[in-house]
Amino acid sequence: MADQGPLNTEDAAFQGLFREVSEKAAELGRHRGVPEEIIERFIRAVDEPGALSDHVAYYMELGASDKQELLETTSVELRLRRILVHLYRQIAMLEAQENIRSRVQEELGERQREIYLREQMKAIRKELGEDDSDAEIEELRDRLEALELPEEAREEVDRELKRLERVNRESAEAQVIRTYLEWIADLPWSKRSEDRLDIDEARKILDEDHYGLDEVKERILEFLAVGKMRRERAVTEEEKAKAMASGPILLFLGPPGTGKTSVAKSIARALGREYVRVSLGGARDEADIRGHRRTYVGAMPGRIIQGMKRAGTKNPVFLLDEVDKLGVSFQGDPSAALLETLDPAQNNSFTDHYLGVGFDLSEVLFICTANFGHQIPSPLYDRMEETMFSGYTEIEKLEIAKRYLLPRQREESGLSVEQLEVDDEALLAVINEWTREAGVRQLERELGSLARKATREIAEGKAQIVSVDRDNLRELLGKPKARPEKMLPEPQVGVATGMTYTQVGGDIIFVEASIFPGNGQLVLTGQLGDVMKESARAGLTFAKTHHSELGIREERFKDVDVHVHVPAGAVPKEGPSAGITMATALVSSLSGRPVRNDVAMTGELTLTGRVLPIGGLKEKVLGACRAGITHIILPKENEPDIEEIPEEARCRLQFHVVESLADVLLVALQGVRREHGKLVFDEPVSESAASVLIGHTPEGSGSQPGMMS
Repeated sequence: MADQGPLNTEDAAFQGLFREVSEKAAELGRHRGVPEEIIERFIRAVDEPGALSDHVAYYMELGASDKQELLETTSVELRLRRILVHLYRQIAMLEAQENIRSRVQEELGERQREIYLREQMKAIRKELGEDDSDAEIEELRDRLEALELPEEAREEVDRELKRLERVNRESAEAQVIRTYLEWIADLPWSKRSEDRLDIDEARKILDEDHYGLDEVKERILEFLAVGKMRRERAVTEEEKAKAMASGPILLFLGPPGTGKTSVAKSIARALGREYVRVSLGGARDEADIRGHRRTYVGAMPGRIIQGMKRAGTKNPVFLLDEVDKLGVSFQGDPSAALLETLDPAQNNSFTDHYLGVGFDLSEVLFICTANFGHQIPSPLYDRMEETMFSGYTEIEKLEIAKRYLLPRQREESGLSVEQLEVDDEALLAVINEWTREAGVRQLERELGSLARKATREIAEGKAQIVSVDRDNLRELLGKPKARPEKMLPEPQVGVATGMTYTQVGGDIIFVEASIFPGNGQLVLTGQLGDVMKESARAGLTFAKTHHSELGIREERFKDVDVHVHVPAGAVPKEGPSAGITMATALVSSLSGRPVRNDVAMTGELTLTGRVLPIGGLKEKVLGACRAGITHIILPKENEPDIEEIPEEARCRLQFHVVESLADVLLVALQGVRREHGKLVFDEPVSESAASVLIGHTPEGSGSQPGMMS
């Protein structure tokens, strides 16, 4: 059938139709990705309208009916119009597909692209034989299946393993799940050490590692003996495993450097258990103890679970160091998080926020250390049994230096025993003049400095052997660094010696009282705390109300000011134990009777003159003994504490127990005795002495105004 051409091929409408079909055919080819040169060759090169329509229809995606309709159309113009309609329809369809594709790609985003690329990388590794992710998961599964997990933990592990298998191995979620499961696999859920409950061996180990600390060692041996008996009476394996940890939590309380941490390590060695130390100093976040939840980036378990992982067994000796240094912040109270840890009734299912499942801590032997018990929160303190570590005496420090410190410093400096010799007199001088502490840390530093100086001399060829004695000690260590208080050379009016307790042990303080013309004010200096100021006011009030019994005339209080000063003004001072010391200094200044210089005292004073007990007696007495004091005044209720003082110090001291200020003055002031239950003063204050005390000179006297006797 021949084509019916247009009536006029030069007609503008026909020419426009022909050009439109040609342009849309080229556009369709571009949408399909046909190269431009092909389009030019097969479409634009055709000049005949009928041939163009047939050519375009051949390459278009048309149905059979549409093609049949085009074949039956003999009119070239009509066929071009129908071809144009199909071109518009297919171009619109392709543009719609492109828009949909672009929107889908945007919705996929970077994450889907990353997954796609990682899958490609995975396929490449698999082709190269480097795909080991499945092997890692299987290895992790085998480790987890070998663990004796509680039912709750087993369900959680199985759930996380299924999640790990579903997610992409290289995604961030997979890394979080894998890390969690590795923590579960590394924890000692059922592995434990076998206890070595030999009391004699434990005593031998404690004596090897530490000198002195007899009371502490006895308490530890009692603790081990109780655990041994409980283990022998236990019936089931579970009861035997928990025999040692079911007792009280030990709290080692005492000044720094007294051996608290090292004793805990010796306990672990005596029991044959692993030893873990966790320092809690400065911890201010509850998450430090209980961990962070896994929803947070960088989450990890708390210090308790981390310590159990390091131990590798479920029954280690776990030292919680510096529990009195815990802080409180808006992030929570870490001491409250420790309550569950240290409670034997609760810690069998300790839940760390990171793990999310209970972990059994009931077989762990927890030991805590602290410097000050009053800084530990009461609920936490109630779960512990206090064991005091007091300061060492000079004799104990000397033995510790000879047995442990000096040999260790020789070894660290590369010296033999023959190359460095230090006699006892030099060691005592280092203890008393170069250190001032309750423990032995500073002493070890000084001995280390001594060993390094000796090493240098030997290395430079100046000497083969270095012998240190009292004469050449200053040449090696320089001038003395410690300036401890020493007792006064002679009795003085208005100066009483008290005893104090500091972080480095005990020491003595001097309380000075003086009177001068004024209007009845009490002046207090020396950075005294509120409690010490109240003690001074109570002592002055007692002196005023009992002036006749104390040998002080009433007119002595008129038109005078009283000044009480405690030297070392840059050091804050606080506490009630200086009450009788301040009262004694005030009475001495008002009465003109000197205070004995070989007497030191401690005790709280009431307005009625009663002497109340105080704490830290052992440290205070040892500090007074170091200062050369020979007589100690202490409250009657503190008399049992005398037994805690080492024998070498007790034999050099004379103790006076008192119940009232009258008992104190009877011992402390010169020229005072007791008759028929009352104080009698041998030498009443003369008129001239009284004038000198208040700053006036009587007529006929050669003394200058304002001079003190």
